[in-house]
Amino acid sequence: MRTDGERRAAEALAAAGVTHERTRHGRVSSLAEAAAARGVAPADLLKTIVVRRGDDDYVLVLVPGDRTIAWPRLRALLGVNRMSMPDAATALAVTGYERGTITPFGTTHTWPVVADERVRGHRVSIGGGGHGVGFTLDGDDLVQALSATVADVTDPEE
Repeated sequence: MRTDGERRAAEALAAAGVTHERTRHGRVSSLAEAAAARGVAPADLLKTIVVRRGDDDYVLVLVPGDRTIAWPRLRALLGVNRMSMPDAATALAVTGYERGTITPFGTTHTWPVVADERVRGHRVSIGGGGHGVGFTLDGDDLVQALSATVADVTDPEE
């Protein structure tokens, strides 16, 4: 069953002219399960992380599945001293998506996007706006469609 979030995400991808494949795999309990269901390596499944950098000022950060945000590098890139991750209710309010479904396409407010440099040069999968839904597409097309800032903003997960 298609959700409103999935519809918004699909329409935004189509409007951006991005070639993609949609996968519906149902709910999963881990990033590794989602990657396997989408036929990609865990490193190629991107997490869209909502980061608060000021009052009513957010950034979406695209993080490879096997990595975590490098906060000092992200703060330096964005020129801020403090950042935080909002709670689930705030993330929903500022994107229109529940955690686990967040995608940079079709958000209810357009926020700047930062993509880790490892997103480029290969196929990646992002959230599709609903639980158990993903879109697989070329990382370079993703960066271009979102006018994302590309930088080294992650570290390997420990």
